[in-house]
Amino acid sequence: MIKKIAMAGMAAALLVSCTGNRSGKAGDSKISEKILPSIEAMNGDLFLLAGTYTSGEGSKGIYLYRFNTDTGNADSISMVEVDNPSYLTLSPDERFIYAVSENNESGSAVHAFSLDKRSGQMEHLNSHPVNSNGPCYITIDSKGRNVHTANYGGGTITSFQVKEDGTLTSAVSLISFSGSGPDSVRQKSAHLHSVRYSPDGQYLFAADLGSDKLYRFDINDTPFEGQPALRDNSQKEFMMPAGTGPRHFDFHPDRGRYLYLLGELSGEVIVFDYAFGELTQKQIIPADTTGARGSADIHVSPDGRFLYASNRLQADGIAIFSIDPDEGTLTKTGYQLTARHPRNFVITPNGKFLLVAGRDDNKIQVFHIDAETGLLTDTHQDIHLSKPVCLKFTGKN
Repeated sequence: MIKKIAMAGMAAALLVSCTGNRSGKAGDSKISEKILPSIEAMNGDLFLLAGTYTSGEGSKGIYLYRFNTDTGNADSISMVEVDNPSYLTLSPDERFIYAVSENNESGSAVHAFSLDKRSGQMEHLNSHPVNSNGPCYITIDSKGRNVHTANYGGGTITSFQVKEDGTLTSAVSLISFSGSGPDSVRQKSAHLHSVRYSPDGQYLFAADLGSDKLYRFDINDTPFEGQPALRDNSQKEFMMPAGTGPRHFDFHPDRGRYLYLLGELSGEVIVFDYAFGELTQKQIIPADTTGARGSADIHVSPDGRFLYASNRLQADGIAIFSIDPDEGTLTKTGYQLTARHPRNFVITPNGKFLLVAGRDDNKIQVFHIDAETGLLTDTHQDIHLSKPVCLKFTGKN
């Protein structure tokens, strides 16, 4: 079910601001008495989107906050109901939000929403079945024309096209994968966990936890309506060390010269040189030293100086690395404990704050980043929300 929740007290051009739910019951929003002419009132403001798991009592869908990148303060704005929106992405012009519903095959779906930055409202546009089990990641190309989901349970990638009005077509392709790994429980079959475009926009890469592979596809730049954007006959495999369990990966902001891949099962970061679609492995370094087999998310800081990787199940927290400016290799410099189950995290574009979605402690933690060392300090400006699992920033108008 998808349902828009409008903010109370909305009238014409006036907007009632929310105080934020930093100290209330998980998932609650408390309306303040303060009236603002618009939600974009302060310098340094961005919108923060939070996807959640909605099973049981608690969260109901996607939540929108105003986040100040100078102070780390957050205010609740609005939300829209949707089942288990565990991963989100934004169109390049940030007018539309696309989300998966991470359910079994009968309930798995992809959804399109509009985002009005003046009013802070999200409107459901349309939805389509993913035709596979457990979609857990979604991405869009730099032109805003094609959307792809990584489907963990089904071991597939589903592709959709974007119409002029931001709505999605029904699925135009479903690519299935096979293979297994040495972990007889976690790697019995293919488990696609993430899909991302290369910075040059020429390729789509896909991480398969089940077969220890990173796949690459050439992009069809100008597909006709209904024609897949991925050239399936161009598929190339990059084999990871056995038992890696590839989950998420990130490119270095300097022209994507390096690719960093996090193994969920190995707890290691693998560093590659990247050029013209090709990868050359150059380093493997532990992010998790407990053997918990629950590493989750990975991001490079906007200035390219630091890399962060989250770990779950034991010593839940963020591993911190410095990046060699000439080689792109990593040196571990610290470790920050966090709320339980840091499935996803995000860094503000100014590199000042890192926000962690602590799923099992029902809160988003706000950490300050030391500009010189990259180390993290808890600001204790928590945003209380039931089962947050995906965080995305979008700029104000």
